[in-house]
Amino acid sequence: MNTPRIHPDTIQDVKQRVDIVEVIGDYVVLKKRGKDYLGLCPFHDEKSPSFSVSPSKQMYYCFGCQAGGNAFKFLMELGKRSFSDVVLDLARRYQVPVQTLEPEQKQELQRQLSLREQLYEIMAVAQGFYHHTLFQPQGKIALDYLLQKRQLSLATIQQFQLGYAPEGWETLYRYLVEQKRYPLAAVEQAGLIKARQSSGYYDQFRHRLMIPIRDGQGRAIAFGSRTLGQDEPKYLNSPETPLFHKSKTLFGLDQAKTAIQKTDQAILVEGYFDVIALHQVGIQQTVAALGTALSRDQVQSLMRFSQSKQIIFNFDADKAGVNATQRAIQEIEPLVYSGQINLRILNLPSGKDADEFIQASPENVAIYQQLIATAPLWFDWQIQQLLKDKNLNNAEQFEQVGRGMVILLNRLTDPNKRTYYLQTCAEILSQGDSRLIGLQMNNLVNQLKTSSNPSANRHHSKKFQVKNPENTLLKKTEILLLRIYLHFPEYRDLINQALIERDLLFGFDHHRLLWQTIDAVITRYQLTSDPENQLIDLVQLAYLEQGIELNPIASVFQLTEFTEEDLFRTNLRIPEAIAIMEQVAWEKYGQYCSQQLHKLNPRNQAKEFQYYQQEWMKARQETQRLNDQRINHLTL
Repeated sequence: MNTPRIHPDTIQDVKQRVDIVEVIGDYVVLKKRGKDYLGLCPFHDEKSPSFSVSPSKQMYYCFGCQAGGNAFKFLMELGKRSFSDVVLDLARRYQVPVQTLEPEQKQELQRQLSLREQLYEIMAVAQGFYHHTLFQPQGKIALDYLLQKRQLSLATIQQFQLGYAPEGWETLYRYLVEQKRYPLAAVEQAGLIKARQSSGYYDQFRHRLMIPIRDGQGRAIAFGSRTLGQDEPKYLNSPETPLFHKSKTLFGLDQAKTAIQKTDQAILVEGYFDVIALHQVGIQQTVAALGTALSRDQVQSLMRFSQSKQIIFNFDADKAGVNATQRAIQEIEPLVYSGQINLRILNLPSGKDADEFIQASPENVAIYQQLIATAPLWFDWQIQQLLKDKNLNNAEQFEQVGRGMVILLNRLTDPNKRTYYLQTCAEILSQGDSRLIGLQMNNLVNQLKTSSNPSANRHHSKKFQVKNPENTLLKKTEILLLRIYLHFPEYRDLINQALIERDLLFGFDHHRLLWQTIDAVITRYQLTSDPENQLIDLVQLAYLEQGIELNPIASVFQLTEFTEEDLFRTNLRIPEAIAIMEQVAWEKYGQYCSQQLHKLNPRNQAKEFQYYQQEWMKARQETQRLNDQRINHLTL
């Protein structure tokens, strides 16, 4: 169901109440630097802080990746959330009354908000019910399993609020619906009961050990469960609900986020009990996915808590675990191969999972911590997998390893990292004979050049594509003009008049869309005069409200020491920018006329040929005139 459209007055009220330093400070460590705050950018990997937050402008900007915007944009980008969801969350946080555009929409909004709050309450009550039942006589089998089989302490059981779902078909149903009087539809939407084919309802979980799955704020949003009998499946999760999305949730993150910040690393394991066992022995920077393929959303939720973006995969060391590790790397391949995350792989000896390894011996806790410290980088691990069970003295296996190395090297986008691993791979293939390293290096380089790997070729062509200098100049010019228009209301009429008189359009799609949005906002809010310069904020809000990506034009909204220098002598920069846009337009028209001339036969189509010849000459003259005009402006 779509979220009702929020009234612009509410958006403005929220915007005025929000403290951007407070909002961003929840996710980024900020340090005061002059009048602004500085920290490590959460949107790209960096070691020196280039992420600036301005309390006076209520804006952020990264000088490294050019991400920028206001508090709305920050939360949308970080959590991949919609504009409406972010506004509603901030409205609740800052206690701003929510208005919508229509009365019926307001009622629908209140209904949705009430439903979510009710679902949170139902899940909290269910969590308490299961946890209480664990310590009743009927829960003895589950409690013994936790204490004896899993060797968990009562403190750990309490920490994770582990519980027991009784054997009865309708025990929780009767408790929530008949005793607590929660609406039947809400309990069903929470994923706790299911409708029978005939009539009535039954409990989703029966005779199972219950493991609450909580969101980042520690609220129960779903349950994982393990059978205590012979039921299948062995592990069963809640279905997707309005609160719970498997691909966006990590088990244990609410408990782990402080430790991730403190240790500057996150450990990702496979199962619930791996997480719980590691937390019990003090390795608390540990989380788990929920039985689905690892998603980019899950990884990015971890990245926000680690400044170095270090994530350690600790899956089982058996064949299934290795395959799971390879799949996980593939799922987040763009982040891995571009170096946006510092990924390491930890495989435990004897093929054990983390829970089994920790339980096997008290000494294994220290060994595990040592393995964390020495876990190889993902690329080194990939090479180890290539070499596993391979004999480099066998020609066929030597070729398989070399081919696999080329595929891996081709995916590296960082040239320094590629050079480093070229040397590493050449040394491995040389098998200790230093005289062969140079030869193997040349062989690998030649194979990289001729490789038919599609992703590598796409990267290669993109990397070495020569930019059109005229397009680069036009792009800079259009950005300059848009920046002047947004930040200097006194020049808006002059720019409007010049564009209309010369019938000029912005050449780049992002700039054209921004210009159309500016026009729509001015019309919508009747900004015939704008003494307080509200246009910048309203345009950004329009983008966010419509779900349009801001990053391609984010720099236009910022004024830095460099851009302010560009705007020096604005009264001269405007005519120069208009001249460049007009010159490019005439150049394109001249190219069009030239193409038409090549298609025409001057004998049979003399009239058309003469027309395009005259137009081509006119385009050349205008291009030269405008070029001279630009030069004159530069010398003033």
